[in-house]
This record gives sequence, structure tokens and C-alpha cells, in this order.
Amino acid sequence: MARAVVSTIGTDQPGVVAGLSRLAEHHSLNIEDSRMTALGGEFAVLMSVEGSAENLEAFSASLAQLADQGLSYLFKQTKDRAEQSPSRPYRANISALDHPGIVASIAQFFSERDINIRDLSTETVPAPHTGTPIFNVELVVDISANVRINVLRSAFEDFSVEADLDGELEADR
Repeated sequence: MARAVVSTIGTDQPGVVAGLSRLAEHHSLNIEDSRMTALGGEFAVLMSVEGSAENLEAFSASLAQLADQGLSYLFKQTKDRAEQSPSRPYRANISALDHPGIVASIAQFFSERDINIRDLSTETVPAPHTGTPIFNVELVVDISANVRINVLRSAFEDFSVEADLDGELEADR
């Protein structure tokens, strides 16, 4: 089986998910993994599809036809994820008053420690009563088995205090 990652973005409207999933089904592709969300007035889809190489090519050609209808897309053939060294998944939850650079500083913290971010999502919500924008980040990281988690957790707590973030790092169960 061959595999591809597809990213699409288009105007948020009913039927986007149905249309893309029907198109994958039409080409006998299996949607293995996906993330779909409205961002502003757009709807973004990121999905991994699997099937024969011929069906993937036909699917890509069909996506090109949808581009004429205002759907932007990227299509990239890929392989299975490379074998990783033994690791444990941990979840970090962070909240702060919204300001530029929060995601960059969090990503830098983990990157400096050679820790892979597997999944990351953010949202900005109004605080109760005041309406002040609160930025929330949730991410899952893969922590190598040779990392002492108590040392990492302490460093993350220090980082959170220094960056004026409310953050916690816990095992992902």
C-alpha cells in the first residue's frame, strides 16, 4: 500500500468534510488519520490516506479539479513513520494571556531538549467576566526513555514561571 498526506483549505461551509471523504472513498482510499477544523472563515483538513499508488495519483488529479472551485491543497506521498527510539507520550497544557511568541517559546523549550512534538493545538478564548483573550495550548510530546522526567518536569515548571505561562506536563494516558 502507498500513503500520502493531504492538506486542504477552503471556505468554511457545510459539505466540505463529506465531499473530501467521498472523494477518498471514490478512489478506494482509506483515511487513516485526520485533523479537521474551522480557522477564521476557512476550513482546514489534514489527512493521511492509504491505497494503491494508482488510486493515490487519481485522487491527486481529482483534488486539482477541486482547486478550480476555490479549494487549495497540498498532496505529498509519504512512507510509514520512521522507527523511533523508545519513548513515552506526555501531554502539556498551557494557558496565558494572549501575546505573540507563546508557541515559539514552547516549541523552543522542547526542541532544545531534542523532544519531538507529535501533536499541537491552540485556541484563543475570552476570559469569563472580563473578555480578556486567553491563549490555550495543548500538545503531546514524545519523551525519550533516557530522559529523567522529574528533571524535565522541573525545567518545564521553571520555564512556565519565567515565560509567565500556566503550564503542566503530565503522562498522556
